[in-house]
Amino acid sequence: MQRIRKGDNVVVLAGKDKGRSGEVIKMMPKDDKALVRGINMVKRHQRQSQTQEGGIISKEAPIHLSNVSLSDPKDGKPTKVRFEVQKDGSKVRVAKRSGAVIDG
Repeated sequence: MQRIRKGDNVVVLAGKDKGRSGEVIKMMPKDDKALVRGINMVKRHQRQSQTQEGGIISKEAPIHLSNVSLSDPKDGKPTKVRFEVQKDGSKVRVAKRSGAVIDG
């Protein structure tokens, strides 16, 4: 079970977007990277095709998981994640900062 998943809100800890937060669009567990909406934007030249027009487009670049942290559901600040086994046997993610269960 991963600590950060697609759809989670994360806070950037390092880099040009430090302090900003966004939603995880895509996880790349083999590379230990994630795509976060609106974070680490880069400009790329794109050739025109039948479906898309050409020009310079901005898109998200992957960011390393060590540079992002899950945002606490209660106050939105960065928190670490721990796992707990509930009485019914299911494993859930819990924010260390507030003890709140993270919906997944």
